Amino acid sequence: MNSTRRRLQLSIFLVATILLLAGCPPSTKISDIERDPGKYANKDVTIAGRTSNSYGALGSGMFQIDDGSGTMWVYSQTYGVPGNGTKVSVTGRISQGFSFGGRSFAIILRQSRPRS
Repeated sequence: MNSTRRRLQLSIFLVATILLLAGCPPSTKISDIERDPGKYANKDVTIAGRTSNSYGALGSGMFQIDDGSGTMWVYSQTYGVPGNGTKVSVTGRISQGFSFGGRSFAIILRQSRPRS
């Protein structure tokens, strides 16, 4: 009886883990994007890390993500801006030559889905 219960618990744990991982898009290293931004143009890209700078107003703004391999600015037009130090995963499209709030950015990620 005890052995059957353990097997059932293990099976439930494994199924839950697989479902959780299947729902998480794979992250791309920021250093890989910076090395060859053209490779990621017009494709959905997901980056993950901690926010280090953010500013915005009325639901749109910019925030910077540091994933340990580099940093990248994210433009969020619809989804708001997280606070500094927040761990986030963001999906969007790479843009080059972007201006916002009087600042220019060489490469950014335009957020296209809510953060996770």
